[in-house]
Amino acid sequence: MESGARKRIVVLISGSGTNMAAIIAACQANQIHGDVVAVVSNKPDAGGLAKARASGVVAETLPHVDFSTREAYDAALVEKVQAYEPDLIVLAGFMRVLTPVFVGAFADRILNIHPSLLPKYRGLHTHQRALEAGDETHGVSVHFVTEELDGGPVVLQAEVPIFAGDDVEDLQARVHEQEYRIYPLVIRWFCAGRLALTSEGATLDGHLLGPHGYATDE
Repeated sequence: MESGARKRIVVLISGSGTNMAAIIAACQANQIHGDVVAVVSNKPDAGGLAKARASGVVAETLPHVDFSTREAYDAALVEKVQAYEPDLIVLAGFMRVLTPVFVGAFADRILNIHPSLLPKYRGLHTHQRALEAGDETHGVSVHFVTEELDGGPVVLQAEVPIFAGDDVEDLQARVHEQEYRIYPLVIRWFCAGRLALTSEGATLDGHLLGPHGYATDE
């Protein structure tokens, strides 16, 4: 049982917020020693905003179209997020490339989930790229965010098979199922004080994780 104050989590979204909903549910079920104190979206029509409010979580928008540069947007986003005094920032389908302005303000406490087995397929359209490459497996990675796009240390990955006849929707659904499992787990580790980002990389219980994150034969 975790002790001490519950961690304060801010989630950033751009879309439907399905991962966000799984994280809020895990917090409210006390599976995570933390609470989502706010959800912020760069898109006012993001479906996840209503889901957050329905769960009793404050949801705000900060439209990126109101800013002339990425840096100006990120500076405003830093100010909005800092108002909630977060211990952890969680990117859950936040479709923005963050600049050093934001990453530097919250160094060592930003997590992201990416739909590929990093370092493969950084960026967009990962499911289509895996299918076009003829891969037999695909997956999802939770990683710390650094200034390198999708390049921060991996914490945990989940692999899924690719079957003959799969299309993007089939593969996406299979990956989503794993996302909802592993993202709350990694956040649980962080909020329990087990997971950290150090100068050497990501550590779990003081042990440096490998390039593909935590792995077990169990």
